[in-house]
Amino acid sequence: MRRKRPIDPERLPSEGSQVSLEGLHGTVAVPPHSAGFTRQWRAFVGPALLVSVGYMDPGNWGTDLQGGAQFKYGLLWVVAVASLMAIFLQVISARLGVATGKDLAQCCRDWYPTWTRWPNWLLSETAIGACDLAEVLGSAVALNLMFHIPLLWAVLITGLDVLLLLALQQFGMRTIEAVVLILVTTIGLCYFTEIFVLPQTRPSFLEMGHAILLPSFRQAGMLYVAIGMIGATVMPHNLYLHSALVQSRSFQRDEPSIRMAIRFNTIDSTLALSVAFLVNAAIVVLAATVFYGKTSVLVPGGGVVTFSPDSDWIRIAYLTLAPLLGTAAASTLFAVGLLASGQSSTITGTLAGQVVMEGFMHWRVRPWVRRLITRTLAIAPAVIIIGVRGDSSVTDLLTLSQVVLALQLPFAMFPLLQFASSRKRMGNWKIGWFLMVSGWGSALLITALDIYGLPDSIKTAWHVITGG
Repeated sequence: MRRKRPIDPERLPSEGSQVSLEGLHGTVAVPPHSAGFTRQWRAFVGPALLVSVGYMDPGNWGTDLQGGAQFKYGLLWVVAVASLMAIFLQVISARLGVATGKDLAQCCRDWYPTWTRWPNWLLSETAIGACDLAEVLGSAVALNLMFHIPLLWAVLITGLDVLLLLALQQFGMRTIEAVVLILVTTIGLCYFTEIFVLPQTRPSFLEMGHAILLPSFRQAGMLYVAIGMIGATVMPHNLYLHSALVQSRSFQRDEPSIRMAIRFNTIDSTLALSVAFLVNAAIVVLAATVFYGKTSVLVPGGGVVTFSPDSDWIRIAYLTLAPLLGTAAASTLFAVGLLASGQSSTITGTLAGQVVMEGFMHWRVRPWVRRLITRTLAIAPAVIIIGVRGDSSVTDLLTLSQVVLALQLPFAMFPLLQFASSRKRMGNWKIGWFLMVSGWGSALLITALDIYGLPDSIKTAWHVITGG
């Protein structure tokens, strides 16, 4: 019989210690571990869904559209690999939160030297700001499509989304999860219908399989977009957020209950992020089908929309839905979906901001104040660059924001993996050899890509900022 390792007192939160997301902590009841599979699964499903929203936000849409339009299926393998790495890392993040009773930010504060708190917090805030820049741009494009508001004014209007956040948070975690599920399902069904039902947009599955199984960077510019895709898919602030969200479930700290929580959060993460992969892959495939190698698209009703390799893909992406719905309906649905994506990600971004601020610094601010600060910092660069360069810079800004996320990823991944691999910190719940190899392999691969692509990333970022 295997001997149980005693619990390290430092691993568990002490009585009266500060918890992150206090208003949501332990608010969802969980049945006993003796209950049936369906009841247990229903109780635990949800946190990964909220996290997966970050994997389908406007930043993903921008990089996926750019990848499909410029390189056809050439970067589809990047979406697949990035999604697989995301599953490994989010499963580990959830496991850390369940096993230790702390989120990743709290672990870093408690187990790293004091001097690391400020730089770790500032790096996390940089990632959240970059992500919020993508939400700003996505929501602004949606408002522009629906109401024909000039893009610069639409960017400014997005600052009012704090009111939506406050309204949704009053209804609790389960309501937020249900709203997000409906929005994601709507877009997913539209893209599924186009790929598998409509003959005019049905892709070559053989060519898609070839692109996934034989990865390469054959064309100039592919590496930069690939890094953006990875930054859009494996998001650093989601690693902090997921480890906190799993604690919204009120389960016992005995061994069977912890094992049950880890099991169902692993299932939840795998399913939710697999759906996110399918949505992202569908966007790449439809962008390739509709835009790649073409200079114009004939839309229902006889109209023609022209574009070039430098087109702002996010602003004409509604054309990927036009074969199914017609131009007017496609434009409206795409705008609603994009707005929903931006607003859903806004909610999770604000929650992540609370987690890192409370976890690293033990600072508490009201959610609307937190939201206002984050949104103001995101709006500022968008207003400056769009004001100087005009409306044609949205996709460039989206891709740049995702590259910033990719470059910040190692500072979240390595602490997560260090703690999750430690028997001292995790006890019997430390990750096994499969997750250890997969997690560390993902972290090293992402870091190697970051370093390899850094010169090109800096050059392109400077071009985006200066318009040179």
